[in-house]
Amino acid sequence: MTNKQIATAFSDLAKIMELHDENPFKIRSYNSAYLTLRKVEQPLPDMSDEDITALKGVGKTIAGKIRELVESGKMMTYEKYREKTPPGVVDMLKVNGFGPKKVKVVWKELGAESIGELLYACNENRLVEIKGFGQKTQTELIKKLELFLNSQHKFHYGKIAPVQEAILAYLTTTLAGAQIAVVGDMIQLNPIVEHLDFLVAGPSPELDSGAKDIEKVFDDKQLIFEQKDKNGYYGKTDEGIPIRIFTCEEKEWGSKLFRYSSSSEFITAFLEKAKANSKAKALDFKNLATEKAVFEKAGLSYVLPELRYDDAALSLPTPDALIRAEDIRGVVHAHTTYSDGIHTLEQMVDEAKNLGYEYLTITDHSQAAFYANGLKPDRLLEQFAAIDKLNTQQKDFKIYKSIESDILNDGSLDYDEEILKQFDLIIASVHTNLKMDQAKATQRLITAIENPYTTILGHPTGRILLARSGYPIDHAKVIDACAANGVHLELNANPLRLDIDWTWIPYAREKGVLISINPDAHSKGGIQDIKYGALVARKGRLTKEGCLNARGTAEFEKLIKR
Repeated sequence: MTNKQIATAFSDLAKIMELHDENPFKIRSYNSAYLTLRKVEQPLPDMSDEDITALKGVGKTIAGKIRELVESGKMMTYEKYREKTPPGVVDMLKVNGFGPKKVKVVWKELGAESIGELLYACNENRLVEIKGFGQKTQTELIKKLELFLNSQHKFHYGKIAPVQEAILAYLTTTLAGAQIAVVGDMIQLNPIVEHLDFLVAGPSPELDSGAKDIEKVFDDKQLIFEQKDKNGYYGKTDEGIPIRIFTCEEKEWGSKLFRYSSSSEFITAFLEKAKANSKAKALDFKNLATEKAVFEKAGLSYVLPELRYDDAALSLPTPDALIRAEDIRGVVHAHTTYSDGIHTLEQMVDEAKNLGYEYLTITDHSQAAFYANGLKPDRLLEQFAAIDKLNTQQKDFKIYKSIESDILNDGSLDYDEEILKQFDLIIASVHTNLKMDQAKATQRLITAIENPYTTILGHPTGRILLARSGYPIDHAKVIDACAANGVHLELNANPLRLDIDWTWIPYAREKGVLISINPDAHSKGGIQDIKYGALVARKGRLTKEGCLNARGTAEFEKLIKR
């Protein structure tokens, strides 16, 4: 088990114990364990009981439960409570923003024992009759429940990518001699993935004639075979991630690769364009060996898989060089132990340098973010001094004094002007009072954008993919305001955010707004999330020229001056 999985198990235990009104002291200790264990760098399964017990807030009892999890994959204390809790009520505890106290009320007083029952009760307007609930709470809960249901059996690209890489390596080794490619959501770089899809064409010693038998591939414990049809084989990983392995003959590789690497909307538009380019009433795209041959037969220019989502790519020329992670030259948006980061200022600097970057902006949380140990002015000045000292020790690397300033409810930034003017740049982000209508949210952002000290607008909608929709904004007005005030837009590269949504990148570039691909790193490892931001930015046709931190230090400094 990973440290994150172990930590989450303690969070789940705390929630289900609170649901059953258990000892508050124990609940607090398990929540504390969750916060501690998720930040431990060394793999917990590799640590001795003595080393685990020595962790802050982790005693012998919790260490014993960790060992139990590592050895059996279960925690008997949790299982005890789970057995006396309806499965649907356990699911309710997974709904973001719906805590154990409220879950208990709807379970005990309303009799709802599943998310479906609860959603029905909300639509029947029955929650408003219960103490502690009102019309507004009921409306918000409906949104949360619907988002939860719609998010089931879907996965974040960044979280599922390592699984895809492992399976691809496994298929390549097992099916020696076969042609194998990643297709579907992953090759199209979709932020949300529903299946891991692969295309296989023979011949191979492991495949019957023309790659028609792959069941033996599923013999390994990594994959579980479920069924097959004329198109391929279907199964899942032992973690429940759906897998589809499509098969074809070598002669039709290009045709099938095109089919499984394009959205249905793109294929429809492609066929219409192809017919318009041909005197024939219909074109046959079967049995073509390469994708290039498919496009040539249609009389169309080749389109990259990540751009095959609608007809736009067929009418627009593909940029010569879409952005790549290797183009990013500086790390913008990083947290340290001064606020809620896991690693120190020095450690983050060393990691950025080791990864080959030219600069790093330290953007710890501002003072209003008490929940994230936000910096009061005295601690901020202490950090400034530390950065100044570190900068004197650098060669060909620069550290910028920055902040992720909370955008307060009225749109103002989170320090007096005397402090604001001392920063090299400021990322302005909303973290609190998220329940806004579009007019309120849009105006709040625009007010912050118009502040002369704002350099970059951070994660503009505050969304968390598959968990929180984010507040609604008028994207066009916000981007127009950025253009008018010389403010850049963040594409938060954390795979749980990827905010601003890639669909708005073309409009931002049309207005001259630069995109900053920022990892929002809370640890050394978090810096590498830049690659996920770069991947999804490609769907938005972002080029190196349109990216703020694809610039070297000198040009970057010119662009961050207001």
